[in-house]
Amino acid sequence: MPEQHRPLTDRTMVISGASRGIGLAIAVATARRGANVVLLAKTAEPHPRLPGTVYTAAAEIEAAGGKAAAVVGDVRREEDVQRVVGTALERFGGIDICVNNASAIATEPTERLSPKKFDLMMDINIRGAFLLTQSCVPHLRNSANPHVLTIAPPVNMNPRWLGAHPVYTLSKYGMTLLSQGWAVEYAKAAIAFNCLWPETFIATSAVANLDDGTNQLAAARSPEIMADAAVEIVSQPAREITGNCFIDAEALARFGGVEDLSRYGGGAHPTPDLFLD
Repeated sequence: MPEQHRPLTDRTMVISGASRGIGLAIAVATARRGANVVLLAKTAEPHPRLPGTVYTAAAEIEAAGGKAAAVVGDVRREEDVQRVVGTALERFGGIDICVNNASAIATEPTERLSPKKFDLMMDINIRGAFLLTQSCVPHLRNSANPHVLTIAPPVNMNPRWLGAHPVYTLSKYGMTLLSQGWAVEYAKAAIAFNCLWPETFIATSAVANLDDGTNQLAAARSPEIMADAAVEIVSQPAREITGNCFIDAEALARFGGVEDLSRYGGGAHPTPDLFLD
């Protein structure tokens, strides 16, 4: 790939939960553009119902032309997060991009939601994003173009979303609020903090395992739309773009001039994602 199409050459990205799905697509897309990728995920062994491990993800990244380091760990554990940051420093000398991708979802009604699932969503979604960002920030200060990208939705106070699954909504909005708060806190450091959310359902294993998975997949776009949008965002000058919550299609149109989304699939009327009216 010509150098002008590899804007992330020699930049190092740390990403959580990238064994499969959107996280893996982001990792591979950045690798194609020259990035080094350090992955943190729990998947040392294949899941019975879900493909991919942190090691197969690293192999895909290297096949795409990047360099990869796989770290088996839990984003909820401070020592594991410190280990992935240490790996990035040891292998590649710094950190330029942090992606908070790891997330847990449970949408049971309040009376049926177990405290265990409540804790899981709060710990992975909010605590995990906090720990990874906190650990990366001191090193992002040394980057020429530092970005933190969090996979989280715009805060939409429509009662539809507040009432549909209050705890999951709380956990995802918490990620967004952290990102927007950090954008202000670190404005003088010129570290960009932005969120990214899909306009439609994304064709992942999680969607395939839904009760109506086959039909849902037919009306879902591929993870590559999120990956391409993420690449566009983290390629922008950090000083000029912070505190935003981007929708993938809008980001592609704004930064990449992409209007035709047909190559990402989903048919003529893909299913809108959660939190979008």
